[in-house]
Amino acid sequence: MQWLARHRLFGHLIAFASGALAVLSLSPFDLWPLALLSLALFYLGLRPLSPKQAFFCGWFYGFGLFLAGVHWVYVSIHDYGAASPLLAGFLTLAFCAGLAFLLALTAFIWVRWLRLNRSPVIDALAFAALWTLQEMLRSGLLGGFPWLYLGYSQLGAPLAGLFPLGGVWLASFVLALSAALFTCLPCLRRRPLLLIAALCLLVTPWLGGWWLKGHQWTQPTGSPLSVAAVQGNVPQQLKWEREQLQAQLDLYADLTRHARQTDLVVWPETAVPVLKEYIEPYLAQMAAFSHRRRAALMTGVPLREDGRYYNAVMTLGEGQGTYLKQKLVPFGEYVPLEQLLRGLITFFDLPMSSFSAGAPNQPPLNAKGTLIAPLICYEVVYPLLAAGGAARSHLLLTLSNDTWFGRSIGPWQHLQMARARALESGRAMIRATNNGVTALIDPFGEITAQIPQFEQALLYGQVQPMQGLTPWLSWGHWPLLVLCALMVTVAAITRHFKLPSPA
Repeated sequence: MQWLARHRLFGHLIAFASGALAVLSLSPFDLWPLALLSLALFYLGLRPLSPKQAFFCGWFYGFGLFLAGVHWVYVSIHDYGAASPLLAGFLTLAFCAGLAFLLALTAFIWVRWLRLNRSPVIDALAFAALWTLQEMLRSGLLGGFPWLYLGYSQLGAPLAGLFPLGGVWLASFVLALSAALFTCLPCLRRRPLLLIAALCLLVTPWLGGWWLKGHQWTQPTGSPLSVAAVQGNVPQQLKWEREQLQAQLDLYADLTRHARQTDLVVWPETAVPVLKEYIEPYLAQMAAFSHRRRAALMTGVPLREDGRYYNAVMTLGEGQGTYLKQKLVPFGEYVPLEQLLRGLITFFDLPMSSFSAGAPNQPPLNAKGTLIAPLICYEVVYPLLAAGGAARSHLLLTLSNDTWFGRSIGPWQHLQMARARALESGRAMIRATNNGVTALIDPFGEITAQIPQFEQALLYGQVQPMQGLTPWLSWGHWPLLVLCALMVTVAAITRHFKLPSPA
């Protein structure tokens, strides 16, 4: 692969294409072997490069990954933020280019301080560890953007059994390690002991994931709950129009009153598009109706407390509890550098973009005695946040308004991440959205019921409350984090002492 170092432009194009290729391994395409191919091409491309060259190679790989994977940001900015096509395109490119620097830094660190070239197995372990640490960092850096983890490609694939053990990051680690080891096998033909070690590291996780797939880590508790999830399909352009408020309130009330009798009715995020204090009589009517039905009703509604505004979920009828969203969407729910940006363009003045974050460790909601961990929209993509709520609850609930994604691949990626949270925690999940994808997900991450996008409909089904903790809920990311840190440390020390090459 030395010619890639000499022909930099061609190498950058291959890196860009390799990053874009990884997106095809994720939903809605689900061609999971392409995640391995993408990582293998990236690893091979890095091996002959200098640190500076590796930095640019990593940036082009990241730019291809994010541009192909989250180009739907353009829809949010242009279609609903009223930005011109030129400005929306520029902001989208800038967003993807900024995210790509994390991959550039990852590539630079591996080549500059960890790559040995004389010890392919250590190189592969260090690469996988660094890749996983990069994904973990992306979950918290500057508020976090935990999107496009390649481990999500393994939902329904051989490594699915690893999710309850170490979450999506364990699947990502195994993918990166497998891709790197596979490329190293030819150079180990004359080193039988290392070849055997490499093959064991390559094969064992896949056999383990396949063997654990379908293993039940949690146990049913109580009776199943019957559920009706309401998909209103309200156009985003009309959602916050004052003259449309009563029509939307009537829509959800009518759909609920004509629905089958169930234990739980769920409306999507901000189904009530006005502050709770302004529609107390309406909510009291829906609470009374729910009591007559012996049902609980959960809805998204903005509310104000102590002069602050919150994106919330509240429970009416045969249940109790209110949850305030903790992880806010930048620019959608709050504006970073607000004093500088507010009013600059329409995009920075979107409706309901002045929310505050709710407190951590809020208690679960209660519906007819079942404890439910709520996650509002973007929150479901945070593995640790979801795990904390799931450990205290019997069910997962996520309310979303994926109208912001338009008809892009965004809603399907969002659904895939919701499925991962169910599989990691061994909990069933109810997912109610404004225009799709509304679905019920079982504790194995499989969709048991679903209704089409862009239709006004009700989704009926049953969900089984579960108790007990998966290893992921018990230990979180700490075992994998420590393991990755040790691998990076060993690689750095081995490189520092420059151990002699084997004869």
